[in-house]
Order: sequence, then structure tokens, then C-alpha cells
Amino acid sequence: MHDCRDAFTSVLEALGSKNTDIVAVCNDSVGSSKLGGFRDKFPERLINVGIAEQNMVGVGAGLANGGKIPFVCAASPFLTGRALEQIKADVAYSETNVKLVGISSGMAYGELGPTHHSIEDFAWIRALPNVPVVAPADRNETAAVIKWAAATTGGCFLRLSRVGVPDLLPEEHVFELGKANLLREGNDLTLIANGVLTHRALMAAALLEKDGINARVLNMASVRPIDETAIVSAAKDTGAILTCEEHTTFGGLGSAVAEVVVDQAPVPMTRLGVPGVFAHTASANTLLDDYGMSPEAMAESARALIERKG
Repeated sequence: MHDCRDAFTSVLEALGSKNTDIVAVCNDSVGSSKLGGFRDKFPERLINVGIAEQNMVGVGAGLANGGKIPFVCAASPFLTGRALEQIKADVAYSETNVKLVGISSGMAYGELGPTHHSIEDFAWIRALPNVPVVAPADRNETAAVIKWAAATTGGCFLRLSRVGVPDLLPEEHVFELGKANLLREGNDLTLIANGVLTHRALMAAALLEKDGINARVLNMASVRPIDETAIVSAAKDTGAILTCEEHTTFGGLGSAVAEVVVDQAPVPMTRLGVPGVFAHTASANTLLDDYGMSPEAMAESARALIERKG
């Protein structure tokens, strides 16, 4: 299992050694953002604003306007919750070249409770124009996403976890905004996930295979824009879609997929996630299990969905 934050900082340091315009801005989170190496290599290019998230986003926007490429890093609940107005006005509306990096997203801070859970960030940020929303599934996709972000002009929100995940995509993976990755072919239903749940979806598909059910698995890292072509093909080819996300079921990945399905290819759907409540206090993996997203529970939801499919 690998921590995607390590891939993030490794690539950021490598890019920073070649491009002096790359800077990091954080909110007293050098440790949790794993920016210690970047700080040591480029001390003049790490701006620590302290616990002042609104100011942090504004500083990032100012640096972008000055020609820099700022990666603004903070725990996702505080980056997106406290600084939402600044993200709207200073990044989205102003179309600045700010890379927002939400660290320890979803329920990664499980034992710290609901104040530290970030299960609304997809919904908040994907409602804003001009800010792509991306949640990579493993370290290789994380590395590819950071390279893409640094090379692309414009804002974005990158949602990274601290929960370890296995490698799913090849080391040479190239990220394409708005494109899903087909990880497993199948024709009985489709499982769509991202972030820390993609490998659980693959595990669920393996369990379903024992029952003779062939599940397609899509890694949908790009939440906005979303891969409408892959979703419509999945609906038409498999006739049922199950989404899994470390987020409330309101406004996140499942909602984004459902919007495409209802408009273009209506089929039975089930959306797994936190069911519109404040998630309780427990470890991150325990919380996923408690909300029906263990591989076994995901497989059981898939079986029930196939029964609805008829």
C-alpha cells in the first residue's frame, strides 16, 4: 500500500528543480502535506501562511497573477470549507492558474471526527466553473495528475488521501482530463469509483466473478469534467451502474454520473457513499466499511442492482 502524498511531493520536487516558477503555499501543514523536502530544496519557494486558509488561497491567486505556478496545499476540509468564497472569486471567477491540493480528503482523518471529514468537497467544487475536480486512485495516477496540473494553464482541485492504496495504473500512465480508465471489462453491470475506492471496486468485481457476474470497472478520477462517453457506453453495454465514493451521496461522483445517465441513457443505478449524514468517528477504513463500501458489501449491492435490472 502506498501513500499518494509521497507521489505528489516527489513529482512536485522534481518539477520544481526544472521550473523555478513552481511554488508551494500551505496553511501550517508542511508535515501533513509532506512538503518538508520541497521546503529544504527550495526554501524561498514555500510560503507558509499559517492557519489562514482564505488568505492562503488569495496568496496563491496573487502568485499566479505574478506568473508563478502555485500548488496551494491544505487538509481538504479546511481548504474547501473555510476558503470556498476565495476559491469561487479568486480562482474560479478570476480564472487564475492556482492548483488546489486537498490533502487527507474524504474520511482519511477518521478518528478526528466530522469536523475533519471532507465528504462535501466534490459537491462544493464541482459546482464552480473553471475548476476541474480530480481524485486519483493510486500513486502512479497521482504523479500523472501533478504533471498534468503543472503543464496546464488554469485552476484545478486535486483531491488526495493519506490512506494507503495499491498500484492500479502503470508507472507510465498519462492523465487525460475528462477520461475514465477501463480497469476491468464486463457486461453484467458497471462499477464506477475513484480515489481510495477504486481498488475496492476491483476487489468487489473479483468477488462477483465467483458468482458468474462479469462487472466492468471504471476509474473515474475526473469528476468534472466527467467522461460522458464512458458512462453512456457502460449504461448501454451493461444495463446497470453502481457508483462508490468517499463522499456524501449528495452532489458527488454518483450524482455526476446520474446526471449523465438520466439525460442520455437511463438504466438502474445505485449510489454508494455516506448517506446524507455526518460520518461518525472511526478509522478511515472502518468508516468505509460502516457505510457499505467494503468489497463484500459493494458486491452485495451489485447483486441487488442486477435483480432490479431484470
